[in-house]
Amino acid sequence: MSLLVATDLDGTLLPYDSATVPSYTAEVLRHADEEGIPIVFVTARPLRWMEPLWPYVGRHGRAIVSNGAITYDVHRRAPITVAGIEPGPGLELVAAIAESVPGASFAVECLDGIRQDPHWEEPYHLPAGAVRGPLADVWDLTAVKLLVRAPGSSPDALREGVVAAVGERATPTWSVPGLMEISATGVTKASALVALCEGLGVGPEDVVAFGDMPNDIPMLAWAGTSYAMADAHESVREVAGHVAPACADEGVAQVLDRLLTQRS
Repeated sequence: MSLLVATDLDGTLLPYDSATVPSYTAEVLRHADEEGIPIVFVTARPLRWMEPLWPYVGRHGRAIVSNGAITYDVHRRAPITVAGIEPGPGLELVAAIAESVPGASFAVECLDGIRQDPHWEEPYHLPAGAVRGPLADVWDLTAVKLLVRAPGSSPDALREGVVAAVGERATPTWSVPGLMEISATGVTKASALVALCEGLGVGPEDVVAFGDMPNDIPMLAWAGTSYAMADAHESVREVAGHVAPACADEGVAQVLDRLLTQRS
């Protein structure tokens, strides 16, 4: 194996909140799979959002979701690794954040779905019958992400308050303004991708990575070849070695199409 492609989804491979792969992108993904090039989805999305996208993963059958907390075997529909936050330490984090960020509300993503505190407002993909209640009562399983919103705070104030409260006890990041996503200590998209690549015998020099938001930065910094989308957050453009056309222009597919042509 001489090449592996790791790509974020929202704002990178796909428009935000989309469950549909554009036709040109789908064609390029199929071509890469036929050429034996794994395209690994590396996303903040939880498992419950992913089912419509699994047909595009390809024969290698691996994906990384929840900001690196889960590496998933798509063919078996089963997690390979799970790195999460246990309820006890997690509730201590919740208490610290609530003290630091006025008006904070919380939710946790677990393997079987989302659990929300009574004040949480979830704008995306909320399943019927989703669990709601005081987190001390409903957080009963390992969480792959702790989510924080604070509608009365600016995105900057939310980030600063969460980072200060969490310290070294967990890994905070963000992919959309107004939402903080907290993973277990040391868990990032990069940590999961490194482990997956080591298992496949792939070094960073053989990895091409694409992203657009701060939660992609560790992955882009590790990959031998990195692309920020043209409309990426400025902090991402500063880290990436190259710029791909915007997500709306199917920029990942354009770059991959060129790479595939060069290899033929």
